[in-house]
Amino acid sequence: MTTAWLSAAGILLFVIAGAVFFYTGRRLGGRAEVRRQQQAHATADETATRIVGEAEREAESLRKTAVLSGKEELMKLREEWEVEVRGRREEVEREERKVEDREGQLNRKYDLLEQRERETTRRVEGLGNREKTLTQREQELEKLLGEEKRRLEQLAGISAADAKAELMHRMEEEAQADAANQIREIRETAKRNAEREAKKIIALAIQRIAAEQSVEATVSAVSLPNDEMKGRIIGREGRNIRAFELATGVDVIIDDTPDTVVVSCFDPVRREIARLSLEKLVADGRIHPGRIEEVVNKSRQEVEASIVETGEQAAYESGVHGLHPELVKLIGRMRWRTSYGQNILNHSKEVAWLAGIMAAELGLDVAMARRGALLHDVGKVLTHEHEGTHVQLGVEMATKYGENPIVVNCIAAHHDDVPHESEVSVLVQAADAISGARPGARREAFETYVKRLEGLEKIAASYRGIEKVFAIQAGREVRVIVTPEEVDDPRMASLTEEIARRIEAELQYPGQIKVVLIRETRAVDFAR
Repeated sequence: MTTAWLSAAGILLFVIAGAVFFYTGRRLGGRAEVRRQQQAHATADETATRIVGEAEREAESLRKTAVLSGKEELMKLREEWEVEVRGRREEVEREERKVEDREGQLNRKYDLLEQRERETTRRVEGLGNREKTLTQREQELEKLLGEEKRRLEQLAGISAADAKAELMHRMEEEAQADAANQIREIRETAKRNAEREAKKIIALAIQRIAAEQSVEATVSAVSLPNDEMKGRIIGREGRNIRAFELATGVDVIIDDTPDTVVVSCFDPVRREIARLSLEKLVADGRIHPGRIEEVVNKSRQEVEASIVETGEQAAYESGVHGLHPELVKLIGRMRWRTSYGQNILNHSKEVAWLAGIMAAELGLDVAMARRGALLHDVGKVLTHEHEGTHVQLGVEMATKYGENPIVVNCIAAHHDDVPHESEVSVLVQAADAISGARPGARREAFETYVKRLEGLEKIAASYRGIEKVFAIQAGREVRVIVTPEEVDDPRMASLTEEIARRIEAELQYPGQIKVVLIRETRAVDFAR
């Protein structure tokens, strides 16, 4: 028990000692903390005092610097303002001087205007007085003229109006006569010079051309080895001939003509294909529908190749290069196309040669002249397949395949459908007329020929003073005999031109027509 009590007393003492030590340490620590805080506070006060002092010194420095900068800026602005004020003052002074000068000018002009106005007023008054004087004199002159006119009318026995009309009529007749004489002299001089050069060039061109003219019909004859071949061509119940006509698009005429079969078609290319096919079938001897179709296809290919070859050959002979392949084909097809019995391919080549020769003589573009001449009738191979005239179709083809505008104009203007735009176009038209108008070059229907002759005589006979009219030289010349009392020499020149221009406007004809007027005066008397 004593031990337990001692143990408890020891623990209590330990606890009390611990509490005493804790309290004592706490008080000592509190005092140390207070001293530390006091020291820190003192240090902070010193630092704050130092910072405040530095800030005040810096603020004072900045204030002084700002004051100095403000003063400098103020002085600078003041100087700029003074400069600007001086500039504006000088500008205002200049404007004032200008205004003063203008005012002085206006005053001087005003004085001049007043002076001119006074002068104008004086002149108007003077003109008014002069006008009154002139009016009085005019009235006096009218009276004198009236009296003189009455005296002249009494002396002449005719009125002034009749005399004036007679004078105008005489002057008009004299003017017409002088104009007709002048026109005749100018035309004769121009004709002499132009005809001499034109005849020289055309004669030279024609002499260098010697082209053959072939007349092509719408049928082709195929020779047979014997008449038995006609039966084989017809076939059993006519199946061979029907198959042949169906494959070629032609008509086969088998009649009593010995050893001959006729192939008829308006399309010369199809007719040529049929002719070649029939000749091959006859030579081979095997004639049946299958063989016919095979031979026709082969012949068609040969003809197409021949067309291209013919076009290339024609272009080479004409000296034309760089044509579009389609235009070459069209030129080749002209081999089987005729116009008035004249082969178009030969005609086109001849026109190209003539135009080239004339262009060379005149110093023009020979290559362009030949090109336009070779293509001028290219539209004729399309007239049975497309709508439009051969001129329109030719222009469309040439434009489509990129031909030169000069060549296009040669095609469009060779029948005067459009105006000529170059000298080359005129040469192509002249060469076309030369080639088509030569005797024997073209055939013409009898009815058309007679109708043209009647039209020529009718046009010439429709004018006053015409006694007789004769169309001679196959319609290439018109002889007109006039009444000498009604048509004088000056009137003949104008009448010839009127008849020629009317023929050009109303008739269609190949080449040119010469109009000749004949005036004959005979005086007859007898010696008895």
